[in-house]
Amino acid sequence: MDYSIKIGGEAGQGLQSIGLILAKTFCRAGYHIFTVQDYESRIRGGHSSFYLRFSDRPIEASKTEITCLVCFDKTTLSLYQNNVSPNGYILYNSDAVEEEVRLKPFDEVNGREHRESGRTGRHAIPIPMDTMALQSGNDKIYANSIALGAVIGLIGCDFNILEATLAGFFGSKHKQSDVVQKNILSAKTGFEFIRTKFPQCPFPLAVKPTNKRMVITGSEAIALGALAAGCKLYSGYPMTPSTGILNYMAHSAEQMGVVVEQAEDEICAINMALGASYTGVRAMTATSGGGFALMIEGLSLAAMTETPIVIALGQRPAPATGLPTRTEQADLEYALYAGHGEFPRAIFTPGNAQQCFYITAQAFQIAEKYQIPVFVLSDQYLADSYQDFNPFDTSKIDTTRYIMTDAELAKITEYKRYAITASGISPRALPGQSQHLVIADSDEHTEDGHLTEDLQVRTQMMDKRLRKYDALSKEVIAPTLEGNVKAKTILVSWGSNYGVVKETAQALDYGALHFQQVWPFPKDDFIRLTKDAQNIIVIENNATGQLARIIKSQTGLTNISSINKYNGLPFTVDELNNRIKQSNNPLSPP
Repeated sequence: MDYSIKIGGEAGQGLQSIGLILAKTFCRAGYHIFTVQDYESRIRGGHSSFYLRFSDRPIEASKTEITCLVCFDKTTLSLYQNNVSPNGYILYNSDAVEEEVRLKPFDEVNGREHRESGRTGRHAIPIPMDTMALQSGNDKIYANSIALGAVIGLIGCDFNILEATLAGFFGSKHKQSDVVQKNILSAKTGFEFIRTKFPQCPFPLAVKPTNKRMVITGSEAIALGALAAGCKLYSGYPMTPSTGILNYMAHSAEQMGVVVEQAEDEICAINMALGASYTGVRAMTATSGGGFALMIEGLSLAAMTETPIVIALGQRPAPATGLPTRTEQADLEYALYAGHGEFPRAIFTPGNAQQCFYITAQAFQIAEKYQIPVFVLSDQYLADSYQDFNPFDTSKIDTTRYIMTDAELAKITEYKRYAITASGISPRALPGQSQHLVIADSDEHTEDGHLTEDLQVRTQMMDKRLRKYDALSKEVIAPTLEGNVKAKTILVSWGSNYGVVKETAQALDYGALHFQQVWPFPKDDFIRLTKDAQNIIVIENNATGQLARIIKSQTGLTNISSINKYNGLPFTVDELNNRIKQSNNPLSPP
């Protein structure tokens, strides 16, 4: 069983709420869910959509074909009606979409299959959602709950599950009001409207006993991972798609004892986090490309002062403001090479919310252990997509601190913050922790932290900092190879393309190799996993194949090709499948 629903309308019509409520309802009914949000950079108007796929098996990507299309406006109808499956349904608000829905005829093959199945064709069902909302809730705002009930009735899910979801969703926001009951009544009205038309449900959905699972986005998982790792200060400035992290941290601040500060700009945000980290607090900031541009000087300051910091970088299409609310993977090399001068860093690229949780926690450990800046890369696709998971296991989180204890400081007569060591990692004490003086200097400095222009010391300090790569490289998360591990063709992904590449590889009987960490580059692991492959295809949401270029430069391999997409939307499974089939030898970009 594998169904998909797309809900479309204008920003401000509550599409995200409808989609999330449906996702939680199907999850409670025992099914796996995956969602994709697409919205324009405006508060009201324009076009937005919410895609939900649910299945009886785990899923981590979207498809182009739609089982049920819910239209709140004409634009949704014109954009997506041809994506509705031959057996699919279109539910549309007849108060907003006045003309009769006209569907293009099926081709001969689909028509024959459709006739043999006993179905009469795609069904377009007009529902006067605004009128019904006024009757049930005395306000057109409840039209989205009318649609919710209609979808649940069409799919055949137990209404009691939707009712419980609605009570929890709106009850937490509207205590001591009749909002909850009006939403439930409106949903019931939509449900009964559809069941009257279809007494025999077109898509009977059995409720399956299941353990409780979370419905969570990538941004929420990054925030949870930070909290699990002991983050106690988060500073940031709102910038799509990183704002979800700020919102979640702010929501959790009082309960978790975290200081959350919305800074006046990104310069302040990173420097505030660095100040907190200098005093021993685990600190984090997050932004997108344009905001990260303002953080660059702070990034180099972290490197010179060897102050740990975690930076979540939510990518979106650029240059400049670009497409602020769409998705792209074009900041990988930006994160790798940003900052003036040369210094060690780590770059993590989680592929789903579960990876976001554990990898963000790992990022704090790496940042503190090696006293370096660490990046966690996401994008709008990963940041805003909901997926279901079993509860994360916090016992797997290592919260070891790498700060000198009072007892250790009491045993030494001299402390050097930047002592030259074989590992490149100097002992870290905190200012005011003991009688020993702790100095941080943005200029090149001596072992005790005082600035210097001694050229020999400069060379020694640069070598010391770069030596961290020796040990850091041994802790890199190796890429994972799934699917047909002996296939001659391997599809390679990083970040949010993990799910779509894995499912596509399974369909084509290829191998699927995924990078959860791109830097330091796991050269030996990559060569070992791909040694028998004749064709390595790197799938990326950017124009120039940034990971493919890194792979070539680090390995010297020549059997690397690319498939790229950079229109602001993520790959779908069938789209990627078709692009691979259409090109037996995809060309790499110049």
